[in-house]
Amino acid sequence: MTPDNRIAICPGTYDPVTYGHLDVITRAAKMFEQLVVAVVNVPVRKGSTLFSTEERVGFLRDVSADIDNVQVEAFDTLVVDFARKRGALAIIKGLRSITDFGYEFEMNQLNRRQDPELESVYLMASPEYSFLSSSGVKELATFGADISDLVPEAVARRLQERLSR
Repeated sequence: MTPDNRIAICPGTYDPVTYGHLDVITRAAKMFEQLVVAVVNVPVRKGSTLFSTEERVGFLRDVSADIDNVQVEAFDTLVVDFARKRGALAIIKGLRSITDFGYEFEMNQLNRRQDPELESVYLMASPEYSFLSSSGVKELATFGADISDLVPEAVARRLQERLSR
């Protein structure tokens, strides 16, 4: 499938989706005609997930329902192969810190070896979300901290049910 400059994918584990993720998704959706939020089925780098693929896809569909050009799909292949299958021209990633940049730089180089036509587009985290990570949210939820300003309400509720001590 020939890449379409109007289609991008925004891959991630989203375990769980945070307002930082939603910020990047919302901003990226304004840049492309179609944005596919691609949920990694079985992440290699992070091991097992707290929420199932179906739960993560469901959370993302709920929180992005009002963004007309966003679709949410699970995938279990190389991100480059998924992008090719969807006809995407770009991979969208959010960057919070220099640590994120180092990892994403390596991934970009590997992806470009697989498909030189596939571009990586990086969106800097909005200042209010530059500290926010799914793992940090899970840790806070484990100890019963208020996470209502970090994740959507349904996600906060499920995290509290699953993790609170």
